[in-house]
Amino acid sequence: MVSYKALVRSVIKNSDIILEVVDARFPDETRNLEVERNVIREKKPFIIVLNKCDLVSKKNIEKAKKRFSKIAPTIFISSKDKSGTTMLRYKILEIANVEKGRDVMVGSVGYPNTGKSSVINAVVGSKKASTSSISGHTRGVQHINAGSRIKFIDTPGVIPFDDNDEYIQGLLSVKDSTHLSDPIGVALKIIEKICAENKSALESFYNVTVEGESQDSYDILELIGLQSNFLKKKGAVDEERAAVRIINDWQRGKLLI
Repeated sequence: MVSYKALVRSVIKNSDIILEVVDARFPDETRNLEVERNVIREKKPFIIVLNKCDLVSKKNIEKAKKRFSKIAPTIFISSKDKSGTTMLRYKILEIANVEKGRDVMVGSVGYPNTGKSSVINAVVGSKKASTSSISGHTRGVQHINAGSRIKFIDTPGVIPFDDNDEYIQGLLSVKDSTHLSDPIGVALKIIEKICAENKSALESFYNVTVEGESQDSYDILELIGLQSNFLKKKGAVDEERAAVRIINDWQRGKLLI
């Protein structure tokens, strides 16, 4: 079986332009510098696509776009409501260096579960690329005709080759709850992230009240478990069940920051 690393290098080589799809909630963490170096080495133009912008405040999106635009043309879109897709089409045709009349081959790369296939479907206007909230769903290269001279090459998600931190992979939806050895630890990281960015969203979604700025994330996990009626015998909170719910809600885009 061809390694993901070799597969992505092949896609870069065979594409006219590359889309690097990143998660707007974690724009820096979901950039893949190894992939970017390979793109630059092959002298191919690339666009950074900030996906899932519907899950992030406009202020944070604009800040990320301003920084990333110094690296490469940057478009923020929501594959959920298809905002930004017309701009993305325009930018692809504007900067791709191809002979007149030839289709533009667009390689799509990035982390698992950043929404590469969903971005393609949003641009195409129909569900041609297979998608799932479970990371690793795309197993091989898919070729998709988007019309108007654009053809996409979709790839499996590529984890940075030296990244083995399970907590980061849980936060970034690289691993879903069924593949995590410590779901409680990952859930605590998610709670910390949301409380730092948008505590009221967490309170509203789970119908809990976080006491002050310093309440322990473990206590908040127990509050959510209690409110969700996830109880063991004798009334103790089932912390792992609560953790799995939080991870699933986060990875399926139900929690906003």
